[in-house]
Amino acid sequence: MQKNHRKKPCLYVFMSLLTLLSLTGSAQNSPSSIPRDTIMQAAFEIIKSTPYCAFVTVDSAGQPQVRTMNPFPMEDKISIWFATSRTSRKVTEIKRNPKVSVYFADHMQAKGYVNITGTAEILDDKELLVKMKRAYWENIPDWQNVFVLIRITPKTLDVINYNRGITGHPGTNRSPTLVF
Repeated sequence: MQKNHRKKPCLYVFMSLLTLLSLTGSAQNSPSSIPRDTIMQAAFEIIKSTPYCAFVTVDSAGQPQVRTMNPFPMEDKISIWFATSRTSRKVTEIKRNPKVSVYFADHMQAKGYVNITGTAEILDDKELLVKMKRAYWENIPDWQNVFVLIRITPKTLDVINYNRGITGHPGTNRSPTLVF
């Protein structure tokens, strides 16, 4: 029984590598030859299926700071929205330096990833906050005065979507990128 147990992790790694190699080999197009609409659809597919993302800001020492966030569901526009405490470090960091990155990925299911770089804006708009309210906020006393909104306006978008055969360039491994 011990021997079978040892073989399973090796088999899992081998099968994962085979899957990734076959997916990578299936995309013969260079990233620049993929139509913009196809790249956008591939990105929306990853974003909409990923409930959490990594949100990266830069602190006062120039050090990137990463945290897990739960974005609001994305509509047809490629703007990312979050809510956060108005006294959070990320609000302070965004006010100092609005350049951010947002990274969506589900590597366990080998879907791919989306990385968006852009500019963050803090919106202290209570009317909009009420419209975007999440149900669990009702349990937070004075939630309308606790939260502010963050809107990310993208500058670039990189995507790898294995289900759609969108992978890195065969020579450079560079993912398809859109500039907004």
